Amino acid sequence: MTDYAEIDIAAAGDDVELGKSLENRHVTMITLGGIIGAGLFVGSSTTISQVGPAAVVSFAIAGLAVMLVMRMISEMASSLDGVQAFPDFAREGIGHWAGFLSGWLYWYFWAVVVAVEAVAGAKILAEWYPMFAEWQIGVALMLALTAVNLLSTRAYGEFEFWFSLIKVGAILAFILIAGAWVLGLTNPAGASVANWTQHGGFAPNGWGLVLAAVASTIFTMCGAEIATIAAAESKESAKVIARLSVSVSARILIFYVITLALIVAVLPWNGVVAGYSPFAATLEAIHVPGGKFIMTCLVLVAVLSCLNSSLYITSRTLFGLAKHGDAPQWLVAVNARKVPARAIIIASLFSYGAYAAERLSPNTVFSFLINSSGATMLLLYILCGLSQLRIRSRLEATSPERLQIRMWLFPWLTIATIGVMGAVLVFMALSPARQAELWTSLLVAGLFLLAFAAMKKART
Repeated sequence: MTDYAEIDIAAAGDDVELGKSLENRHVTMITLGGIIGAGLFVGSSTTISQVGPAAVVSFAIAGLAVMLVMRMISEMASSLDGVQAFPDFAREGIGHWAGFLSGWLYWYFWAVVVAVEAVAGAKILAEWYPMFAEWQIGVALMLALTAVNLLSTRAYGEFEFWFSLIKVGAILAFILIAGAWVLGLTNPAGASVANWTQHGGFAPNGWGLVLAAVASTIFTMCGAEIATIAAAESKESAKVIARLSVSVSARILIFYVITLALIVAVLPWNGVVAGYSPFAATLEAIHVPGGKFIMTCLVLVAVLSCLNSSLYITSRTLFGLAKHGDAPQWLVAVNARKVPARAIIIASLFSYGAYAAERLSPNTVFSFLINSSGATMLLLYILCGLSQLRIRSRLEATSPERLQIRMWLFPWLTIATIGVMGAVLVFMALSPARQAELWTSLLVAGLFLLAFAAMKKART
């Protein structure tokens, strides 16, 4: 267990707690919708265009890794009181420095995502409302969703419930439509999956690139862990966490592997254009009326949902860091509605700065921000795995009855998961297209560690 005796943590924030306004339906849909974003609807085009049909394997590996990490998270969150998020796991399992690093890396990642999603949403709406500049629309979106988060946690939950419901429904409809075409039910040419192996084979650019692409695919799947954060503001947190690991595997299978398999069955992989939704291209290929417009609307919903959730995560992460003495103590405060208003405002300010960087310096500052968050989730997952190894071993020796949920095949599957993610980092280092993401991510991690050392020195 972490030795907090050497850490000067203000006790004033110990009795400051968030509200419990989220219902079970909110957390369920937040979990379901958390991993369905623009990364799936648009970002998957980049992976397909680089990897070929084997992009399905990249997504499957990433999905399996996320599923296993979520199982670790479920075990730790259900076994330890008050332990809900990445910084909590790392702090409890490895030490204060790991909690500090995990917390700030996690906050940094999602703060950048806010700006990325604002840019994506502004580009879509600018086509519909050309009388407004893109930057005006982007700022308006960020301000509107900041207001939603400031209003109440329940307002955030309701927003996510309905937007996630739309996303889930659309994905299921896509599977039915594309599946009917691939199976020959609506395709005049009959059933066919020839595009899986034509045009250079299943993995035309080699299996090394398939593994290297796991880093970017994991990026598109980030968000499943939001449920553990949201569960802290739910009346049924224990039950929610218990269901988490089971539902994640089904989501990953349905929403990613099956949809990607259908896309590369309908479309020749070398005809997929990076940056253009392969979902829209698939609907156009099978002659669905208004397919492009439908997907544009769906991408907008996904963008707004992700933007809303990102603002939520950054504020709760900052609030948690402050409660543990890793951020200014004045952030440990909630308003009358039990919302961490100060944390929401401060967290959003960085995102506004990142968005400004995109407008003023897209090829330097903003490019650095994007690259420097590229491998962040892999680093966080590795720290999570190391934490679970130590926490599980300690609990088995002292309090085995607290292990309500157990990681499968412990410790070997945990070790294997850490090894796979480590291998992905190695392939990123060897891949010219991924090197910048790795080294800039490590640079940011190093800067946060230096900040921790400086903070610790200042307190001694």
